[in-house]
Amino acid sequence: MFDRDIFFDAVRSDPFGGSLMQDQVDGMNYILDTWEDAPPSDDLRWLAYALATTYHETAATMLPIEEYGYGAGRPYGVPDPETGQTYYGRGFVQLTWRDNYARADQELGLFAGDSLEWHADNALKPPIAAAVMFKGMAEGWFCGCTLADYFNDHEDDPYNARDIINADKSAVPSWSGGISIGNLIKAYHEAFLAALEVAWQEDSPIQVGTETILTLTLRLSAAGPVKVVSVEAHTDAPGPRSRSRVTGQDCVTVGRAAIDDDPIRSAIRPQGSDQEARGSR
Repeated sequence: MFDRDIFFDAVRSDPFGGSLMQDQVDGMNYILDTWEDAPPSDDLRWLAYALATTYHETAATMLPIEEYGYGAGRPYGVPDPETGQTYYGRGFVQLTWRDNYARADQELGLFAGDSLEWHADNALKPPIAAAVMFKGMAEGWFCGCTLADYFNDHEDDPYNARDIINADKSAVPSWSGGISIGNLIKAYHEAFLAALEVAWQEDSPIQVGTETILTLTLRLSAAGPVKVVSVEAHTDAPGPRSRSRVTGQDCVTVGRAAIDDDPIRSAIRPQGSDQEARGSR
């Protein structure tokens, strides 16, 4: 867990230059909450690079926004004849192209009204935008490169990590004072990493890849249906096991099931308001 007061005090200075808007705080809280609920790694460099990418791709708004110009003049900037959707950049990482929206649906289990392919503006919902960013960057959805390629026991390369999202690391924007995109994001990454490290609470270990074990106990009777008498569940994560039990007689334990949970997928199920955070750059 991160001490949010410490984190925001640190990033207010760098990279935000001395002030933070509430919308920026809200956007970063969505990202931090998603990481804490389902961290894809215990390497804080991964999270720092996701935050740095968000800073760049959203023009420092830290919200899942729409691409400036809505893709005008680009091949993906015209409505698809089948779906009627226009697949310009949306979200924390500016998801583009129909194939990528469709892949996000498949990977995250989004269907019907939750689909990104058929309802592209769903990519602007913060829980979905955060899931797309973390799973996409960790699994190489966008350009085939992953966070683990650039941040591991032997590599610490935030400059070349830009290849995870786009092959523009050497491009120099007109507004950057001669600094390439790769080096801009490298500097943001360093600032976010410093803030994360100072804000991290050592007594709250990151839990990755936990397994949930369910044990069902049934009552067998010569007449009548089989009845569930007790259910127990625990995980292999540190901390107390969670249990629910109903007592009874004539019980027999009939089996165990190991379930590989995907908490990031769970996190994007509809919850609370459907209000979308929108912006433009």
